[in-house]
Amino acid sequence: MKIVIPGGTGQIGQILTRAFVAAGHEVVILSRTVSPSAVRVVAWDAINSGEWEREIDGADVVVNLAGRSVNCRYSAANRRDIMESRVNSTRAIAKAMAGAVRPPKVWLQSSTATIYAHRYDTPNDETTGLIGGDEPNVPGTWRFSTDVAKAWESAASEIPLPRTRTVLMRTAMVMSPDRDGVFDVLAGLVRKRLGGTNGNGRQFVSWIHDHDFTRAALWLIDRDDLSGPVNLCSPNPLPNAEFMRILRQAAGIKIGLPATKWMLELGAIFLKTETELILKSRRVVPGRLMESGFRFEFPEWANATRDLWGRYLAGGKD
Repeated sequence: MKIVIPGGTGQIGQILTRAFVAAGHEVVILSRTVSPSAVRVVAWDAINSGEWEREIDGADVVVNLAGRSVNCRYSAANRRDIMESRVNSTRAIAKAMAGAVRPPKVWLQSSTATIYAHRYDTPNDETTGLIGGDEPNVPGTWRFSTDVAKAWESAASEIPLPRTRTVLMRTAMVMSPDRDGVFDVLAGLVRKRLGGTNGNGRQFVSWIHDHDFTRAALWLIDRDDLSGPVNLCSPNPLPNAEFMRILRQAAGIKIGLPATKWMLELGAIFLKTETELILKSRRVVPGRLMESGFRFEFPEWANATRDLWGRYLAGGKD
């Protein structure tokens, strides 16, 4: 297949590109900056029509990953960039597919598990899960993240695409040994004996092993019966305290200093990020994936983290 990945130069794009190329597919990345790459990279501005649209016409699959990183302080300017980079790029892709002579058969559109409400009690699946935004006593920045997710998904449905099956990938944190990814950051904290409980430790962590993430993406491409929202996450989210304890155990490190909420708030200011990434309880489960027959290679965090830690120490991706 020919697979076009807008915004494919980031970590998630690299993970998918490796898997798609290994499976024998042609990958074309759309990027604001064209630099040397193992696959072909085509320039686009993520807003306007252009030569890049030729790559969409005749492609088999589009996987849209475009959007400014949320790992930043939510200033007014950053909020605008986060929202507009997602909504505008999604609209541009939808417009290109609508005008194509041979539109892609499948569109995997990025979304996020953060769309669900902050909760501890019941897991959120695609059918019964609570969409966030109205929870009491949560910071306004958390509501902003939910608003972004809603707008992102809404932009994908503004233009009718009768010849393209659209899947909204509500993805949890993708864990891989790639440098500067989530696991790399957590591993660094553990090695410095700072990988203890965050906040009260009750908040659920939803995650997915990188191998399962790429397998799920290929599964979604192949399954004609799957469209709309699909949660990409392990079936076993777990509280932060347990999550970090298992990670320390895999690393063979017994001590992990905890970080209280006020410590995290202070650290987030210096690191220019937001505590939502750590403190929001994301109890999300992959209802539709499981119902369709998908089986996880790494459904449990203990097995997943042993594999990830070994690959991390080896300095390799696979």
